[in-house]
Amino acid sequence: MPLHAAQLALDLGADSRTWQTEELLQHRLAQTIHVTDDVSYKRDMDYRAVPLAALLTGVEADHHLQAVALDGFAAELAAAPLLATQGAQAWLAIEDPAHPWPALAPGKPSAGPFYLVWTHPQAAGISPEQWPFQVATIKRLAAVAERFPALLPDPALPAHDPINLGFALFQKNCLACHRLNGAGDAQFGPDLNIPFNPTEYFGAPFLERYIRDPQSLRQWPQAKMPGFSQAVLKDEELTQLLAYLRHMAGRKVKP
Repeated sequence: MPLHAAQLALDLGADSRTWQTEELLQHRLAQTIHVTDDVSYKRDMDYRAVPLAALLTGVEADHHLQAVALDGFAAELAAAPLLATQGAQAWLAIEDPAHPWPALAPGKPSAGPFYLVWTHPQAAGISPEQWPFQVATIKRLAAVAERFPALLPDPALPAHDPINLGFALFQKNCLACHRLNGAGDAQFGPDLNIPFNPTEYFGAPFLERYIRDPQSLRQWPQAKMPGFSQAVLKDEELTQLLAYLRHMAGRKVKP
């Protein structure tokens, strides 16, 4: 089937608008960029792209955004990294119907029509979950903690407690695919607290190994969970993430 032009909805309050493929390809800031070791294609890629910051009219650094894909994948994104123009930079890659991108896998579609990609992602510790593909909508929303209080750790904990640091990592790396206590917008992976938390049925070494390389413990053709290498999630950060999960095992909310 031929590839058709698509549209991207930006739900940004007073600055909301819809962009058509051709409008974005002709945007005054559109350019060809080179992405090294693309997260989705697992190789270097070249894209026609627009700096995402140029499209986020009215968005401030302390705002929160959600990128929603055609299949319902919802990436929770702090606005500050998306607005950066130095170091790690976010781009909206646009698939040209006349020059379609390759399929992500045999029998699968491409990463288009719109794909959030990064140049120099290592400069800001950008995780694989911050590369949503097949993007249909970008929304400005209240912060995760405000929308989903069932995710919150004990409010008596200090801000820099490892559990609170782990909560921030959970939002960045896990919430796009998993709910917890039934809270979240994800539609893919299992809930990580109801009925059981993975810290309750995985021994610590195996849970750490599973997060690092899921296929090393469970292999099946339809597996979707990516591994989180030390380049993405440092050992100290993994410890913090697991501290949050263990803590939340004691804060279950009945469905």
